[in-house]
Formats: sequence, structure tokens, C-alpha cells
Amino acid sequence: MAPGAKYITGKPRPGPLTGLDASFAGLIQLGAHAMMGTPDGVLAHTQSSRSENRYWYNGVESGELAQCAAIAGHYGIPTIMVTGDEATCKEATKFFGPNCVTVAVKRGISREAAELYPFDETRKALYEGARRAVAAIPKCKPYKLALPIHVKKEHLVFDSPSKPGRRVSKEGTVEDVLKLLSF
Repeated sequence: MAPGAKYITGKPRPGPLTGLDASFAGLIQLGAHAMMGTPDGVLAHTQSSRSENRYWYNGVESGELAQCAAIAGHYGIPTIMVTGDEATCKEATKFFGPNCVTVAVKRGISREAAELYPFDETRKALYEGARRAVAAIPKCKPYKLALPIHVKKEHLVFDSPSKPGRRVSKEGTVEDVLKLLSF
């Protein structure tokens, strides 16, 4: 553990990004995954690999990167850095723009296979990326969803543990971004 850092572990937690408030200057999403359905995303998922959740907010398909960034955006906090595979970094640039620093540490070969980049090189890239991200804070904008948020969710429901899941969808409105993950 890094000296001076505080860690939150275990479940249940009171909410996503527990402890986040307007006193934070930026959000770093370290070791993130691309959203469910990303062909070259290693372990691509949104909350659950098993139920294959997919979400659309105001018509835009979004994964965990956008979900976390929207919650941080509620407090005026920009996402300043994202690390993960190449697909995750592309997704981050799409949602947060070119000022958000991305560091790819691997390349997806298939859903469960990746080419890992050399550890010494990725350690250095992560360190330098963090330095650039802190310097980029004034250029990064908080990610915000227009309220109310029209939500569409597709996921698998399992009627029996031994049978394949069946895809269901639901749509509705979320009035408060802090309740986004409760839909």
C-alpha cells in the first residue's frame, strides 16, 4: 500500500466511487475494461460478464468508463487518465476527448487473451502518463449526461443455472446521475 493512501474494500458499499466529492481534482480509471460487446476488448464487460449487461444513456451505448465518469462529472471532476487495453483507451478517447491521458498496457487478441506489454515499459508509461494527466487537469472537462437520462439496458436473465440466459431489455428514466447504477 502506498504511504498516505486510503483504500476501501469489501461490499456492500454505500455507492459507486464511495467518498468522491467536489474536493477531487481529477479521476484516474486504472486497470479499466472496455464495455460489453467490444470485439477487441480483453474481458470486456459492463458490471457483469455473466449477464452481459449493455447500457445506452440518452441513446449512446456506454460502459463502466462512462458510468464512473458521469458520477465524477456530477461533482465537477474530469476523468484525466484511463489505463487498460488498447480498446479501453480508444473508448476513453471517444468519451473524454484527446486531453484525457490514456495508457495501454496490453492489446486484446480475443475476449480472454491479450498480448501484455513489457512490465518495465508499462510501469514507466503509467508513471509518465500520471504526470501528464495531472498537468492536463485544466484542459479536461467533466463528463456529464443531460438530465433526465433516458436509459436502455439489455442483459441476460437465467431461469435455471443449467440453461443459457435469455436476453431481456428495459427502458426508463433516471433523474439523478448518482442513481445511474441502480437502474
